[in-house]
Amino acid sequence: MSAIFDWAKFENLQPEPITLDIWRELPEDFCRQVELVNGEAVRAESPNRQHQKAARRLAELLETGAEQHMDRYQDGCLDVDIDFDVVLWELPKATVRRPDVALYECAPDELRPLPGSMVLIAVEVVSPGSEKIDIAQKKADYALAGIPWYWIVWIADNRVDSIEVFVLDHALTQYRPHIVLEPGGAEIVDMPVRLKVDWDRLSGLVR
Repeated sequence: MSAIFDWAKFENLQPEPITLDIWRELPEDFCRQVELVNGEAVRAESPNRQHQKAARRLAELLETGAEQHMDRYQDGCLDVDIDFDVVLWELPKATVRRPDVALYECAPDELRPLPGSMVLIAVEVVSPGSEKIDIAQKKADYALAGIPWYWIVWIADNRVDSIEVFVLDHALTQYRPHIVLEPGGAEIVDMPVRLKVDWDRLSGLVR
């Protein structure tokens, strides 16, 4: 018999909405397995190896662009990380997402979760079964949080096949298409830092 029948009991239902204060006190092992959507814990599926490798290499691309941007303009501090908590809003019920990659304004390590207002680019790598969440739900959530740029990354044939780049329309609080990056296309882009897309580096994800 499936273990779901042992779990599906009244006492295992979430007893109350999770606030941001509660979230900060929850065990890290628990938080890494879920996202918080309007106060409800929602299980986040573990990514496969292609997904993880694509996220890591995209983070390297963004980090290089951020470092070059800071060297060139000397106008602030930018950082990049993968798979970490970002609070999109606290009220009326808290929502905390874990973007696969994010470019953000530098923040002390103890600031957890990171405020969405500090994120410049949120990146989601699409995995089998996550299409609806990445294309619709997270896209809407990141827009409502005011994150200026959103990337949806598609994988096919063991490589990053395309990157859909969206820019926030602040008047509508919705994303509009900006550019689709594909192998053989644009290699130098500005959004919001200047990046050189190394498509060779984004291929051969699993060896």
